[in-house]
Amino acid sequence: MLFDDLVAAGEPGLDELQFGVIGFDTAYTVTHYNAVESSSAGLSPNRVLGRHLFEEVAPCMNNFMVAQRFEDETELDEVVPYVLTLRMRPTPVQLRLVKSSRGETRFLLVQRQGEK
Repeated sequence: MLFDDLVAAGEPGLDELQFGVIGFDTAYTVTHYNAVESSSAGLSPNRVLGRHLFEEVAPCMNNFMVAQRFEDETELDEVVPYVLTLRMRPTPVQLRLVKSSRGETRFLLVQRQGEK
């Protein structure tokens, strides 16, 4: 159900969430980038939207734990403990990888410590 809720939320709804949301298409081009993620990562939507998520925006996630899961699995709703390291001091996060065969948008949710 989470997948359907994220799709239905649209940009205004995603901006109201208290955690980071990155939506991307089947070519890994970023299509959604919410306000929390923009603020936390220090990257404006203009610098992220339309870019390849795992090559240009977050190459530190271009690995078997994150990017490869989206490639290999048809249905995905998994929480992965992770440490972000690109352009920042190491930051522990919980990533939630969300993909469904019911739609083309995939979601990467980012919960940093202190975010609810």
